[in-house]
Amino acid sequence: MNIRSRITLTVVSLSLLLLYVVPLWSIRLEAPQYPEGLGMKISVHTITGWRPNDLQSINELNHYIGMKNITPDAIPELRWMPWIVAFLVGFGLLAAAIGRRGLLYAWVATFLGVALAGLYDFWRWTYDYGHDLSPQAIIKIPGMAYQPPLIGTKQLLNFTATSLPDVGGLIAMVAAAAGVVMTVLELREVGALPLRSTRG
Repeated sequence: MNIRSRITLTVVSLSLLLLYVVPLWSIRLEAPQYPEGLGMKISVHTITGWRPNDLQSINELNHYIGMKNITPDAIPELRWMPWIVAFLVGFGLLAAAIGRRGLLYAWVATFLGVALAGLYDFWRWTYDYGHDLSPQAIIKIPGMAYQPPLIGTKQLLNFTATSLPDVGGLIAMVAAAAGVVMTVLELREVGALPLRSTRG
């Protein structure tokens, strides 16, 4: 691994430490009766409201339509994710210190695998919350589900739900993209990828 890649991998790995202090994802709900909106911020270790009472208000609304309460302590992923981030940071720093290309490739593959698994798990979590409704719900609409979008905006009754990466999610995306770029450059350096098209 060249010195440029080793320095970049060190910086990228250390940047993941920011995930402990900034949220990964954000979900916002807007409706006429809530002109300021309601929101949740999902971090590696907890879920909080945008404002102090937002999560409580969301849970109260969810109760009417039969959705389960969103309780951070009951979500096992929030106990695992801090350790996964710590592993990625440690693995990246170790790979940069040793300087072997194989470790860089393994780190990038692990990072991308964790990211894809995390996105799927997040989708599965929202699916469960939006579809597994209590039969004792006060408001029941046949065939209606309340799963927010993974990324983007979706109408749920009179609420507009918007789900987007927050600061931590953007940091993770940049880190993953940097890892892919480093991999491509290292593969080109050893001749495993062509530097330019040979057509013509």
